[in-house]
Amino acid sequence: MNTQPITRALISVYYKDNLEPIIHELGKAGVEFVSTGGTQQFIESLGYKVTPVETLTGYPSIFGGRVKTLHPAVFGGILFRREDEGDRGQAKEFKINPIDLVLVDLYPFEETVSMSAGESEIIEKIDIGGVSLIRAAAKNFKDVLIVSSRKHYAELLTLLQAKKVSTDLSDRKRFAAMAFEVTSHYDTAIFHYFNQEQRIPAFKASYSQGITLRYGENPHQQGVYYGKLHDLFEQLNGKELSYNNLVDIDAALDLVREFYDEAAFVIIKHTNACGVATGETVKEAYEKAFRADTLSAFGGVLATNQCVDMAAAEAMNSLFFEILIAPDYDANALELLRLKKNRIILLQKQPLIRGKQVKTLLNGVIEQDYDWKTDELSDLKVVTKREPSPTEINAMLFASKICKHSKSNTIILAVDGQLLASGVGQTSRVDALKQAIEKARAFGFSLDHAVMASDAFFPFPDCVEIAHQYNIKAVIQPGGSIKDKDSIAYCDEHDMAMVFTGYRHFKH
Repeated sequence: MNTQPITRALISVYYKDNLEPIIHELGKAGVEFVSTGGTQQFIESLGYKVTPVETLTGYPSIFGGRVKTLHPAVFGGILFRREDEGDRGQAKEFKINPIDLVLVDLYPFEETVSMSAGESEIIEKIDIGGVSLIRAAAKNFKDVLIVSSRKHYAELLTLLQAKKVSTDLSDRKRFAAMAFEVTSHYDTAIFHYFNQEQRIPAFKASYSQGITLRYGENPHQQGVYYGKLHDLFEQLNGKELSYNNLVDIDAALDLVREFYDEAAFVIIKHTNACGVATGETVKEAYEKAFRADTLSAFGGVLATNQCVDMAAAEAMNSLFFEILIAPDYDANALELLRLKKNRIILLQKQPLIRGKQVKTLLNGVIEQDYDWKTDELSDLKVVTKREPSPTEINAMLFASKICKHSKSNTIILAVDGQLLASGVGQTSRVDALKQAIEKARAFGFSLDHAVMASDAFFPFPDCVEIAHQYNIKAVIQPGGSIKDKDSIAYCDEHDMAMVFTGYRHFKH
């Protein structure tokens, strides 16, 4: 067990929140306090004597506070090995007394960066002494307890009370592990700040908050989510979010934000859209989206970019769905939707912020830019004799947005403001088109004057040939095939309009 009493503590913290009960617990046990600056004043205000760090080192805080604790009298007290005869002899020779507890936190570097502070202010929030103290105490966990963050204060207080201001080796080793997590996260944040400009090809990621999920993608797999979900959502109803829920929520938010300038509704199943529509109201958009695939909507993830009112809530309440996401809810609508206790209702508090996309692969990691490109009117190049009508152009741009967020190979069939059907995740583009046509017909849609969108070019004219058989009159695709001319020629022969965007949107 290697139980050791705490007799001397070095305490220097930026945040004083919840520190007072710890000081009292240590003070009642007669622990000697060593501190500096504001922390010293705080401890003294509670009625305890404090040995200033300057008394140990013989130096004042210098260089604007950059150098305070970096001295053998401090680090020797932390690092000398109590069981080592040579270390004990040197400690005695140089009058270095042991320090049993180091309680420090770090300057708020990430918070300062997030406030868009100037570079000089950000640089001054790079902690030197604090990180050094943490690493030293954590390295010597056999003899020293390190507490490196205010988020560990509650656990420390419980430990002090339970073990009468003593610690076991297992306690010290646990706090050492948490300390190295704190410093590694801190260093990663600093690296990311500098690497915005330097672009050093190194992959660093750190998430300090983890949520253990019920299981992973399947019940026999363990799952954990790392991140700050509470910053993004407030959960207003329902059970815990699962791994698959989170994956589908991510897909739903990605798609619905494409329609920032109009009321939109999306229904997601296994990350693909089975319903997407825009409308004058949320109710209208929901009903149009639902009609695209009334079967797959069962158990789906629903999202809208507008407030859910009572009319919309009444329209969707009879459907069994897993999750609803919206930026706001009318009170009576929320009351109705909450009647089903397991139904997850999320209030989206802020937009989803995207950076790089990362995936583990083989024996490493691949990283890429997020696909921010949304096909716009200015991207469209008409390659056929017939110009698409304004209605067809609107429908094609709508379909292209859905295409971008569907698994390849994908074909989207749509009219302006409504998904009719999709073929997704197919090994050939022809199969994707056939799947979409079959689904559209199964749910009673006529494809007369519908448009077709493809995530990549047509290597052969077979897709436009099939589309023509069902009276699809307009096509949007990236272009770029060596046989583009064959598809263009077929469209010209059959009075079809086709536009190229110049942008492929594969999604795997």
